[in-house]
Amino acid sequence: MPGLERPPADDDLTPDALQTLTSGDVEVLGLLPYSSNYTFLARVHDRGNGVLAVYKPTRGEQPLWDFPEGTLAARECAAFIVSEAAGWNIVPPTVLRDDAPLGSGSLQLFVQHDPDRHYFAVMDEYRDDLRVFAAFDVIANNADRKAGHVIEDAAKRLWAVDHGLTFNVDRKLRTVIWAFAGESLDERLRTDLERLGEMLDGSFGRRLGEVLSDAEAEATLDRVEAFLVEDTFPAPEGDRPLPWPLV
Repeated sequence: MPGLERPPADDDLTPDALQTLTSGDVEVLGLLPYSSNYTFLARVHDRGNGVLAVYKPTRGEQPLWDFPEGTLAARECAAFIVSEAAGWNIVPPTVLRDDAPLGSGSLQLFVQHDPDRHYFAVMDEYRDDLRVFAAFDVIANNADRKAGHVIEDAAKRLWAVDHGLTFNVDRKLRTVIWAFAGESLDERLRTDLERLGEMLDGSFGRRLGEVLSDAEAEATLDRVEAFLVEDTFPAPEGDRPLPWPLV
């Protein structure tokens, strides 16, 4: 799409992009393809700053039997809160807006990427980095980590996107990232999870409680504590440990 702004460089993503997403004027540019819910590309302007964003209006969500209706956009925001609290910063800046053109929904910084460079294409090259993604999915109880939900930007930085099906109180982990099943947590991840537990027991927990139900926020902290006690990445369970489609 010629003439659209490029996303800011990595070191400018937060807080500048977050401020723009929070308070800027939103212009819907068009519908993004291959989404089960209505998902739009938008331009967000604020005092001379402009970014592209993925806009997911709540009213465009398809009803699901196992997730409360109208909550998927909030879960996108919850994923950003958890990523930020852990210090992982793998989820692009994401906010909830009530005043967007198609009604309330999530706005997430759009990361330009090659769709062919998804998890299956980069898993060997970024194996160490992807442990964080696997740990994040355990904490977020991600029910839909497709390969295409791990993307690589132009600076060779990996991002995790599309987190509408997360934070259920019931175990829902469905992911393509099972490479670390049974592996013990290393010192770095233990430190990250300990910090995350402290954050979710404080200010970040209050932020999480603003976008999730009390039970969902409490279950998130419980998963952090259980992960630390078990000290290993979980193995696949049940009849559906993989999402569909895989990419």
